[in-house]
Amino acid sequence: MFNALTSLFKQLLEGQDLAQHSATPELAIACLLSEVAGADQQISAPEQQAKLALLQHLLQCTAEQASDLLMRAEQEVKQSASLYDFTSQLRSLSQTQRFELIKAMWEVANADGTIDPLEDAVIRKAAELLYVDHSQFIRAKLMAAGKHQSPE
Repeated sequence: MFNALTSLFKQLLEGQDLAQHSATPELAIACLLSEVAGADQQISAPEQQAKLALLQHLLQCTAEQASDLLMRAEQEVKQSASLYDFTSQLRSLSQTQRFELIKAMWEVANADGTIDPLEDAVIRKAAELLYVDHSQFIRAKLMAAGKHQSPE
C-alpha cells in the first residue's frame, strides 16, 4: 500500500498522465465486457459465451484471440480502480462504435436472462464516460433486450 502511494505521488510530481494505462483499445473493450459480466459477482456460462462471441464480433478476431484477450482482461479488471482506466483508451472510437460497445455490454448483462442493478450501473457509467447519449444508451438496452426475448 505504501509503495503504491509513493509511486502515485512520484507520478504526480513528475507530471505524468495518471490516465495512461497499459491497456490497448482491444483489451479495454474486453475489460469492459468482463467488468459488466462480473458486476453482480457471478459470471454465468451464457455470460461467458456472450463475452466471447461479442468480442469476436466487435474486434473481428478469432475465438482463440478473443479468449486470450478475455483472460488478460480478467487480470486487468482485478487491478483496476475505475472504469476510466478502460474508457480512456477508447477515445478514438466513433459514436457508432461506442454505441455498438454499449449494446454489447447490455447483451452480456442480459445473457443470463436478467439484468442486475449492478450491471446496469456499470453500463450506465461506461456510457457516460464514453459520451454516449442517454437516448442511445436506452436504444442499446432495448435492442439487447429484444434479442433475448422468446418468440410468442
